[in-house]
Amino acid sequence: MSKSDDDAFRVVSWNVEHNGTGRDGSDERWHLAMEVLAALNPHVLLRQELTRADMYGRRAVWAEAARLGGHAAFLASATPESANATGVYTDPGLCEPTEFYEHATGMWHPICNPVVRLKGAQTKLSLASFHLCSFDPDRRVNEARRLTTLGKPGMAAIIGGDCNSYPHSEDEAAFLPDWDEVEDRSHFEHRTVDRDGQRVSDTRPDHILAGTHHGRPPVFVELGQYAATRLRQPGALSPTASLWRRDQGEMQRIDRIYATPQVAQALTSLEVIVNDEIREASDHCPVVATFSLSGVRRALAPSAATAA
Repeated sequence: MSKSDDDAFRVVSWNVEHNGTGRDGSDERWHLAMEVLAALNPHVLLRQELTRADMYGRRAVWAEAARLGGHAAFLASATPESANATGVYTDPGLCEPTEFYEHATGMWHPICNPVVRLKGAQTKLSLASFHLCSFDPDRRVNEARRLTTLGKPGMAAIIGGDCNSYPHSEDEAAFLPDWDEVEDRSHFEHRTVDRDGQRVSDTRPDHILAGTHHGRPPVFVELGQYAATRLRQPGALSPTASLWRRDQGEMQRIDRIYATPQVAQALTSLEVIVNDEIREASDHCPVVATFSLSGVRRALAPSAATAA
């Protein structure tokens, strides 16, 4: 392990379609996804679509934790509307869990929110995996507003997930879907909103989470934009989904990771990972945010949280 690896704090967010399980019950894609994750070696894993992972004594959760090397596992509840729960896994060698919260947002996916203390850090770090509603733009607005409670003054957080909506930044506007070319018209209804008498791509959740208002800084920093503009890593804006569908237009950057401003400053890289194994395992690419561990620890000093 290099010195740079010694100072790395890796956070991965990945939606593994239906937890890698086929309609026939086959689990080949799950095993392939676990190989990908083992190679990425995350200290924190934010997971979406842990489909039916609560069944059989949470057997699938413990199996995934074991494949990660014995990570602590946190699973939010499934709901009558969706069996695709969210979850978080944390490296016990680095993260000491102190609390666990589940934030209900209606009948869709509750937010999975453990709180940890990084070894060597003075204050706590909140972690959250979310999966915004796939079919209702107004629900996504409410879910995003609920997520802002994790970025209140004095709090430090890293949150990530499947946003089912688009970045709001002007420099990405040219890459949003051309809805005249989208064959799946239900997708059009799910992903667009009315604005000035026209249907446009829904960017509202990202604007709530990472937009500036009245000259004030955002609640969260969207790490793809931060890496592209501050760290000069244009690949951070690569699309994440769908790797499988061709009737929903071009791939889009709907999977994103956010951090409170003082934590975001410790980011060293943001990557969207894609290869043949990932294409086979899921319709989404994993997003990997790497921070300087020493930088995160500095961000978790009481003075840093107060200043932010």
